[in-house]
Amino acid sequence: MKDVSDIQTIMADIGQKAKAAAAELAFASSTDKTQALNAAAAAVWARRGEIISANVKDMAFGREKGLSDAMLDRLMLDEARIQGMCEGLRAVAAQDDPVGKTVEEWDRPSGLHIKRVRTPLGVIGVIYESRPNVTADAGALCLKAGNAVILRGGSESFHSTGVIHGCLVDGLKAARLPIHAIQRVPTRDRAAVSEMLIMTHTIDVIVPRGGKGLVGLVQREARVPVFAHLEGIVHIYIDASADPEKALKVVLNAKTRRTGICGAAECLLIHRDVVDTIGRGVVRALIDAGVEVRGDSEVALIDGVVPATEDDWGREFLDMIIAAKVVEDVDAAITHIRTYGSNHTDCIVTEDDAAADRFFQRLDSAILMRNASTQFADGGEFGMGAEIGIATGKMHARGPVGAEQLTSFKYLVTGDGTIRT
Repeated sequence: MKDVSDIQTIMADIGQKAKAAAAELAFASSTDKTQALNAAAAAVWARRGEIISANVKDMAFGREKGLSDAMLDRLMLDEARIQGMCEGLRAVAAQDDPVGKTVEEWDRPSGLHIKRVRTPLGVIGVIYESRPNVTADAGALCLKAGNAVILRGGSESFHSTGVIHGCLVDGLKAARLPIHAIQRVPTRDRAAVSEMLIMTHTIDVIVPRGGKGLVGLVQREARVPVFAHLEGIVHIYIDASADPEKALKVVLNAKTRRTGICGAAECLLIHRDVVDTIGRGVVRALIDAGVEVRGDSEVALIDGVVPATEDDWGREFLDMIIAAKVVEDVDAAITHIRTYGSNHTDCIVTEDDAAADRFFQRLDSAILMRNASTQFADGGEFGMGAEIGIATGKMHARGPVGAEQLTSFKYLVTGDGTIRT
């Protein structure tokens, strides 16, 4: 393992190279960026055997570390997931280039013409855990938005991210773009993360994507601005007017499709009027699907339910476990979510427009849904091609962070010998 002075030297070099690359990317053509991303997609597919072999090493490392089944699922790559990575790269390539796009323009009585146009942020540092596909998503989105990126994946995905990063560099070379536009921290040493957080002269924003521990560390120690991606403590509230079939489909999919992603449902709230009808049916279906339901005193009356403890509220299980509670009405559901939620994604199942409007107006989660699985909380599903994360803060970017959210803006002001009196 390298000593701290070595890490500081390595990271300073990476930062300077990224800053130089960002200066060139700021005016790179849309054609070149598109070519780079399509070439990267081709490289990922061509090197899929190499990626899978690297992933086998990472899976073994993850098992030795004692990762949960859900975390191992996040880590695992097969041909289908690699194909998804390629599709994501091509989808980002096909999007309109946000750089240089006019957001607004107007004329002033003084004779000035003013335009506000999108411009890259500069250098973005992405710190993430487990999911190696984030390497491709983050690299693609940053490049599309004209930003250089420094990628620091989790120690458990070290080998997989290395090969995927190599494919992104292949794409840059094919388009003759600066190869340091997408860099990867070449060490598992955690000192590199600490160093990234204070690189104020070369990194413009940090995006943490991972568990509560990682995000908390970044928020506490970063001197660089942060787009926070907090844990997904996702709630689904079954209202008194919920359609039984919709409730069953939405809850089962939201909990069981993939338990290890941030859009997976973690808490089920059931209106008192339907706890013995729709609620009982949904809870029984969850148990039959292999989900451990941890219920309050009323839900625990249903056969197979485990009594919940206070620690189960506001908990991100990332596993085949869900907390469940009876609430009096939509306002009680809102109060519970405000108390225990993480402002990530929350859903109401209802046929009552007034209840849905109240839920949407009075909660401030980044994503609010009605009668739809929370597993749709994903930039790809929102038509962004991919996402760098789901920001739960309120400054600059919020919700799925795609290419457009990775830009800032500048004002272009034109006069004709115009002076101020």
